Amino acid sequence: MNWGLSKFIFLKSVFHFMLFISMRYIIGFKLISIPFLYASLISLLVSIASNPYINLPILLGKRSDGSFPIWSTIMFSPFLYFVRVFSLIRRYFSKEEPFTEICDGVYVGGWPCSKNMFPIGNPAVIDCTCEFPRVSGFNDNAGYLCIPTWDTRSPQPPQIESAVKWACRKRSHGVPIFIHCAYGHGRSVAVTCALLVALGVADNWKDAEKLIKKRRPYIRMNSLHRQSLEEWSQHRLSPVK
Repeated sequence: MNWGLSKFIFLKSVFHFMLFISMRYIIGFKLISIPFLYASLISLLVSIASNPYINLPILLGKRSDGSFPIWSTIMFSPFLYFVRVFSLIRRYFSKEEPFTEICDGVYVGGWPCSKNMFPIGNPAVIDCTCEFPRVSGFNDNAGYLCIPTWDTRSPQPPQIESAVKWACRKRSHGVPIFIHCAYGHGRSVAVTCALLVALGVADNWKDAEKLIKKRRPYIRMNSLHRQSLEEWSQHRLSPVK
């Protein structure tokens, strides 16, 4: 079982708790130590909710339009702003393109936090994240579908099927599709694999994964992504084009 995010955030929770203990009981900064305790508790909560045996991305409250309610933005701010800053720093030092065109009209990539990280042509968007907001100002009319999923976890087969049907309808009208997660390595790749099969670009999801890897070498689906794709391929309803 791939623990990924759950383990990482749990370690972050422990780190913040140790900072709280140090500042409150060793240094004596009682008031200043409180935010570290709160950050530790939020990280622990996220760690539990993102555990593969629990898997509750609805915890963060992301709406179907990609926005977060004010209560979530405030309550989960230690986590939500941490992942955004971490993403920006990682991208700054990364040599990878923010998105890649896999076949005609189908793009996969990372969170489009600015316009230069968004494909041209006003594509419809499939957002596979539960932790990043939809950035307004572009792609307001082409269409948006959110399938909230924790990082290192996989969309469930019914979610994959729903996304594939939605994308196929868009492609039938000539609308390009941009599928994204945090970095365009796992969650979005899983959905893209299924879409390529449904569009007839690949015979199966394994061939689709190979095709995507040729164009975007840093992808890395894990066992959870592959398990969901295998289940989807066995029970899917979306026709092959």
